[in-house]
Order: sequence, then C-alpha cells, then structure tokens
Amino acid sequence: MKRVFDVARIQTVNWFWIFAFPPLLLFLVLVLNVGLFAAIGDVTPPEGRTTGAVLSIYMVMLMAHLQTMTQVFPFALGLSVTRRAFYAGTGLVVGAQSVLFGLLLLVMGLIETATGGWGTNLKFFAIPFLIQDNLLAQWLVYTVPFVALSAIGVFIGVVFKRWGQPGVYALTVGTVLVLAGAAIVVTWQRWWPAVGSFFTDQSIFSLLVVYPLVIALVLGGGGWLAIRRATP
Repeated sequence: MKRVFDVARIQTVNWFWIFAFPPLLLFLVLVLNVGLFAAIGDVTPPEGRTTGAVLSIYMVMLMAHLQTMTQVFPFALGLSVTRRAFYAGTGLVVGAQSVLFGLLLLVMGLIETATGGWGTNLKFFAIPFLIQDNLLAQWLVYTVPFVALSAIGVFIGVVFKRWGQPGVYALTVGTVLVLAGAAIVVTWQRWWPAVGSFFTDQSIFSLLVVYPLVIALVLGGGGWLAIRRATP
C-alpha cells in the first residue's frame, strides 16, 4: 500500500496542475459567461441562459490522465515502481480529484441557485435537467462523469504505451466503425424511435451515474490487462 501512496505522491508533485488548474480554468470560464450574459442584458430571455461550459473541467480531467500515462508512467517505471502500484496509485488520484471536484460543483451549484444565477439568471452549474432530489444524488451526478472521463483518458494512454501510435489509430478507427455500423443497423431496422425512447425513458441519474460507472469499470479493467505488457 505504501507503494501506491508513493505513486500518488509522484503524480501530485505538480499539485497545481492536478488540483488547482482545473478549478481555476472553470472559474475563468464562469467569469466570462457571467460577463457575457450581463453585457447582453435582456437580449437573451432568462430561460435561455443555460450553458454547457462546465464541461471544460471534465475535458481537462480526460487530457490530464491521458498525459499521466504518456508522461508520468515512464518516469515512475524508471524509479522501479511496479505497474500494479502505478495503476492503483492513478486510481487513487482519479478518485480524490473526482470527489473534490464533484463537491466543488455541488457547492457552486447551490451558490448559483441562491444568487439567482450569479445575478444574471445564468444556469452554469445548476443546469435544470441535472437537478436531483437530494444532495448525495446531486454530488454523484457531478462526480461519476469525472471518473468515467478519466478512465477514458487513462485507457487511451495505456493503448498508446502498449501499441504506440498505430494502436491509437486502430482504437479510433475501430470505435468509428463500430458506431457507424451500429447507426447503419439501427437505420436499416428503423429502430431510431426505440433508441430515442430508451434514452428519454432513462433517468438523469442512470445516464450520468450508473452507465458512466459501468464504462469506467470496463475501461479500467481493460486498461489493467493492457498495462501489464506496456513498455515505458
């Protein structure tokens, strides 16, 4: 267990980029959005002042953990860290970031609601379709997508370290082909109404907590199988 914490410390040596930069970027995006909607005044009605800019912090997480595998992994192995310890340490860092950032979004959402959308009716954190009945469910809705996107970033990084650039190309092309093939089959069978009904019948909790958690577990398991043979 000590080796796992050692790996986590290695990854958080540059703590600013791990824990401070994502919220700072989010804060800057928030300020820009508040300034924009304050400037345009009544041009945009209150019900239209919803933005998806909160996704910026999630994208930062994905890219950060892609770099964890491409940059920190070779360095850690050079310090005689085992692949098992590195993977577990990465999971620990991802978990800590997700918990903290999910809590941050929860608190900011509460402040946004209490201040009437930062005085501009802006829906930046408290986006209507994300709102849950209790704080725990709300926190999970914010938190689990961090885990899933981080798992995607780690998985892509593992593929790169295991199979190089051709592996990433193969993963990209394979994903596109699978999605395109699925779209063709659904169109051929005229299943689009059923597909649409499936997603509209799902709760936001299922779409943003249950399914992303499954994705994270699958990619986490696949990443572990691949990293055992990955080279620095």
